[in-house]
Amino acid sequence: MELQFPLHNDTSRKIIHIDMDAFFASVEERDHPEFRGHPLVIARHPSDTGGRGVVTTANYEARKYGIHSAMSAQKAYELCPQAIFKPGDHHKYSEISKIVREIFYRYTDVVEPVSIDEAYLDVTNNKVNCKSAIKIARLIQKDIWEAVHLTCSAGVSYNKFLAKLASDFQKPRGITVVAPQDAVLFLKALPIEKFHGVGKKTVPKMHELGIFTGADLYECTEMMLIRNFGKMGYSLYRKVRGIHDSPVNVTRERKSVGKEHTYGQPLQTEEAVLAQLRQLSENVEEALKRVQKHGKTVVLKVRYTDYSTTTKRVTLPEYIYKKEALFYQASLIWEEILGVEKGIRLLGITLTNLDPMTYENIVLPLWETKE
Repeated sequence: MELQFPLHNDTSRKIIHIDMDAFFASVEERDHPEFRGHPLVIARHPSDTGGRGVVTTANYEARKYGIHSAMSAQKAYELCPQAIFKPGDHHKYSEISKIVREIFYRYTDVVEPVSIDEAYLDVTNNKVNCKSAIKIARLIQKDIWEAVHLTCSAGVSYNKFLAKLASDFQKPRGITVVAPQDAVLFLKALPIEKFHGVGKKTVPKMHELGIFTGADLYECTEMMLIRNFGKMGYSLYRKVRGIHDSPVNVTRERKSVGKEHTYGQPLQTEEAVLAQLRQLSENVEEALKRVQKHGKTVVLKVRYTDYSTTTKRVTLPEYIYKKEALFYQASLIWEEILGVEKGIRLLGITLTNLDPMTYENIVLPLWETKE
């Protein structure tokens, strides 16, 4: 029997997703004109870090060599030895982000900052009494350029999911519009990897089921998707039909994100501890993605069967949120503790020193990981 959840689709909203173009790298090119036209990597040079640095972002010239955010700086150097390596200046980027955000508030108070360089705006009812979201997007691009001499790309649609997808289509300096009547065709043409929630673990299963594109996903029944993918299946059934009801809102800032687990059978081996740290890292990444945060300080908590507890932390030069980076840092901390003799009753990983996350400046592990 086929499930039939209501498919109400509010297409009256006007949502803009603004994404600054290669934000950190563009700021450095603006402030250092000599960098323009050359591959630029925002990271400390691997010679300064013993090869343990990571790429925060890279300009478009560097990306032509295959360099991308979250790659190890050593790998980036190997791909492009002539690249300029520049450590990030987060304070400077934050100050510019504040200026950009004030521009958003000229047009609407319904602003949801996703990260330091990315935000959703609901301009259905706006301060300038403009009926065209496209015109507002163009005005915002103009205002940002005049204020900070940086460019951004915009996606315009009737929900956040579509607006976010659209903003990636014509970078840099682009505006892409997905109108209600075009949404399904737009989504059908996308590879399945573009749908939020379809990660590296899900893709192989999708492919096994013959789902490679939005068009394939569209042909799946609601029951089949829920049976194979649970809640995410229900969400994908709606999304591929252009339905996404999440409002544009501002949530309270979180101080930390963490996960811990108490074990009925104490952990007695190094292998068991590392396996659990890997799982916890994955859980923390999922939680961070939900709140769109990344952080600099990794905290490892270990409680033994005698209820004694050890907590150690490390603060990093760059922001991280990916499970590989969390696991790597947690395992380094674990190497300092190294004690399973008493049996481990609880493990926990927490990321603090948080900041809004951007898809441009995420940090993965300190080695190359292919998507």
